[in-house]
Amino acid sequence: MKHTWIFPLVFLLILLSLYAINPTESNVLHRFIFLSYELPSDGISPQYGKGPRDIAFVSFYAVVLAFTREFVTQEILRPLARRYGLKSRGKQARFMEQAYTAFYFSFLGPAGLYLMGRTPVWYFNTRGMYESFPNKTHEAGFKFYYLFQAAYWLHQAVVMLLGLEMPRKDFKELIAHHIVTLALIALSYRFHFTYMGIAVYTTHDISDWFIAVSKSLNYIRSPIVGPFYGTFICVWIYLRHYQNLRIIASLFTEFRSVGPYELNWETEQYKCLLSNVITFGLLAALQLLNLFWLYFILRSGYKYAVHNIAKDDRSEESELEGMEIKDEAVQSLTGTDALRHRSTNRMTESTGNKAVNQAIAGRDG
Repeated sequence: MKHTWIFPLVFLLILLSLYAINPTESNVLHRFIFLSYELPSDGISPQYGKGPRDIAFVSFYAVVLAFTREFVTQEILRPLARRYGLKSRGKQARFMEQAYTAFYFSFLGPAGLYLMGRTPVWYFNTRGMYESFPNKTHEAGFKFYYLFQAAYWLHQAVVMLLGLEMPRKDFKELIAHHIVTLALIALSYRFHFTYMGIAVYTTHDISDWFIAVSKSLNYIRSPIVGPFYGTFICVWIYLRHYQNLRIIASLFTEFRSVGPYELNWETEQYKCLLSNVITFGLLAALQLLNLFWLYFILRSGYKYAVHNIAKDDRSEESELEGMEIKDEAVQSLTGTDALRHRSTNRMTESTGNKAVNQAIAGRDG
């Protein structure tokens, strides 16, 4: 279906128009568009708290991302795919998915690094995750980034549940990944572990950019796909495994000893045994999923290096092939119809010419 980006665009324009009638904080739509819970400050670096209104913010920007995804893929990436010679709908869809992912993380990856640099967590300093706990307030940029990322993963979950992307062999693992990711985002934000959260965000965002670019290069048969894929493997192992295992290890070495360690709902102190166990469980689950994908990544790298086969082992090749066969059949039928049309035209022209000649002969006689 073409131009599906029109529907979220119309919805967004309606909301923005309704807000424009009364563009103040008293307008209920203000919480959807702007950050809530600004705290009194000297104006140099205003801080923002947290609360239920943040859910409205996440929901609105999930729709913004729905529009962005549909518009970018349909109006920019599909023509680009055709320009690079990707004719089948299956390959075009795969290319658009990965190119859009690369587009998104080309902005959010550097943003995460920049914001992490403004916190005690730079450069993946695990002590910084606990020293200033609880992190109840944040600067506008940090809060916007954290909630915008939540909107992205919420939107991705909806895309998967609605089947808007082509299926993969690891569909169940992707569902598990989205569940774990959304749980980590929600719990880290609610219980003030956002400094740990931004470190986990960054490790995954940067590696996601590398894998998305690598796959996009593979689809267009770029000559640099080999070296780039090798670089991606190194980045993946360093960020998703080495750095994340350091974070997991800190749950045993620093979680209890660095910063306050108590459960107090009144003072919002949640760094305790329960949160330790939950955090470990979710990060360990995420690590297991990353190890699962590392196996496919290394296997694909081996096939490329040894057998010169560049293929994403997670893709449903039968689905791609089915779509390609269908496209070829349509093109074949179209070609047959065209030949039939040309043949009919020639027969008509021949018959017409014969009739004209007979008429001329009769007139001359």
